[in-house]
Amino acid sequence: MTIKGRAYVAGIYEHPTRHAPDKSIAQLHAEVARGAIEDAGLSKNDVDGYFLSGDAPGGTWPMVDYLGLKVRHIDSTDTGGSSYIIQLGHAAEAIAAGKCSVALITLAGKPRTGHSPVRSPGAEADFEAAYGATTHNAYGMCAMRHMHDYGTTAEQLAWIKVAASHHAQYNPHALLKDVVTVEDVVNSPMISDPLHRLDCCVVTDGGGALIVTSPEIARSLKNPLVRLIGHGEALKGPNGGKDFDLTYSAGVWSGPRAFEEAGVTPKDIKYASIYDSFTITVLMQLEDLGFCAKGQGGRFVADGNLISGVGKLPFNTDGGGLCSNHPVNRGGMTKIIEAVRQLRGEAHPKVQVKNCDLAIAHGTGGLLGVRHAASTAILERV
Repeated sequence: MTIKGRAYVAGIYEHPTRHAPDKSIAQLHAEVARGAIEDAGLSKNDVDGYFLSGDAPGGTWPMVDYLGLKVRHIDSTDTGGSSYIIQLGHAAEAIAAGKCSVALITLAGKPRTGHSPVRSPGAEADFEAAYGATTHNAYGMCAMRHMHDYGTTAEQLAWIKVAASHHAQYNPHALLKDVVTVEDVVNSPMISDPLHRLDCCVVTDGGGALIVTSPEIARSLKNPLVRLIGHGEALKGPNGGKDFDLTYSAGVWSGPRAFEEAGVTPKDIKYASIYDSFTITVLMQLEDLGFCAKGQGGRFVADGNLISGVGKLPFNTDGGGLCSNHPVNRGGMTKIIEAVRQLRGEAHPKVQVKNCDLAIAHGTGGLLGVRHAASTAILERV
């Protein structure tokens, strides 16, 4: 069974806050849920499916009760930052199978206010924790290996941040609104060689939510029609050290699956929402998704090629995780939201892609280069 055209994104909402010391995480979930439901033109009583991840306090049953929902389908798949793109695909599957007709997906958290929730260690934790691995140095190793194998430079990586900053200046809610240069990026403090401070994403409170519906319900609502036409998900790990290639992600599998189901190619995409926890994350995923050959990502992103109205592939026109918002340190939700804005024609006029009828939202979760998940969604304006 295919999900192509079987589900529509009917409602979106991104919380405007980037710092919420006066709100609980559950309250943020409720506020983004209400925002997405209202954007769709529906009511809470219409929701019959709920999709959540590890950021939801207490898990499934406390959140369903807190939000006052009466649902007949639930999904608590947790794959880190890619969870929400995976759940978009799962919501489409559930709708296509008749398990629900109005699905709510929420994300919320407060890492800027305080510490993120403690995560359960994986089976490998005792073997790796002793070496002091962090998110920063794991991604730094990916960047260093990519530079070693393909000649990628710090200046090329910097162009990704430059593009994000050009877009963020038009987002009133972006945490970082100043346009930066390549020199600004490479001269910022080194965090984990070769990644500088400006190669890294922001840390923010906040959240976002989606309403995904059946085609029949979507057509009865007021918003421009945006449907999911292709979806893929995949996992990648080092396999006990037997497959430890740091230069590619699970996107090499999730991307082709999504493109095949959608019946389109990377050349057809008008706008790209690409997970941007670090600049190297974007570069590797663009290669893995087929926008350029492996090893050519540095050349592809250079000289403004990702800037809307300037380059061939506008990306993250809200400023992305590098400049605007990375709630709960999980950026998949905001990637879908901005893709839908572009397809609706609701992005800021300065960054709105002309005739935008086909977009991709892609994310990773976990640690790139170690254990992670990837998910790819192809969205189309009807």
